[in-house]
Amino acid sequence: MSSKLRLVVLLSIIFASCSSPPSEAQGDLARAYRVIASKKFVDLTHSFGPETPVWSGFGQAKFAPAADPKTHKPYTIRDDGFHATFYEMVGQYGTHVDPPAHFDEKGITMDEIPLKQMILPLIVLDDTPYLAKDPDHAFSVADLKTWEKKHGRIPPRAFVALRTDMYKDWDENPERFKREKFPAWAFETIKFLYEQRGVIATGHESMDTDTTDKMLSETYILQRGHYQIEVMANLDKVPPKGALIVVTWPKVRKGLGFPARAFAVLP
Repeated sequence: MSSKLRLVVLLSIIFASCSSPPSEAQGDLARAYRVIASKKFVDLTHSFGPETPVWSGFGQAKFAPAADPKTHKPYTIRDDGFHATFYEMVGQYGTHVDPPAHFDEKGITMDEIPLKQMILPLIVLDDTPYLAKDPDHAFSVADLKTWEKKHGRIPPRAFVALRTDMYKDWDENPERFKREKFPAWAFETIKFLYEQRGVIATGHESMDTDTTDKMLSETYILQRGHYQIEVMANLDKVPPKGALIVVTWPKVRKGLGFPARAFAVLP
């Protein structure tokens, strides 16, 4: 059985188990876990701290020792048996989720995104072949169709990520990572993915979806009820198709965005 077929079977088992009798479902899930546990996992998430890149309009995060609100004395393991950190930061920090409500007053918030949309088939489109001639290349519909000629049609209900290798600048050259011009999506490609291929969500390595400051793609995605993941990492370590993505975030009530943890399960 091919890797692609095994992954399709695995997905069928996972979702079928939701409606199977208890004993049968337990067997299906046990088999699914054995398959998943045998695979290689790739972290698609950056570590972040007070000095890591963020949009200048938000400003840097601040980390400080958590303190007793009465005495203002920081907790320590020596004196209190534990220590903790107080985080002050905008939700859109590091690798993060943008829910529809980020751009749409009537859109769902991050705590309302369906759980089944948090584990999806992962497609990785590669923008890097175009960057030598055009460092700020917007991945086009023509580029996408070239990809499909080689790898096959993008399946519906997938998560589609754009590889640009920008993530390598996150730690090595953060000022370059924050540059105003960078490779990202063409608006027409985003429309094509959602309207013609029926994808569930998209993601990318940059802090913005678009190569221009008009935010057409991000507005389109979020105002049509989809979410996106920004500032992804390690997409060069994932095959073009056949992997799964699992993406999670804290269940903040009415949350408008938050750091996320995403990883790929390779076929």
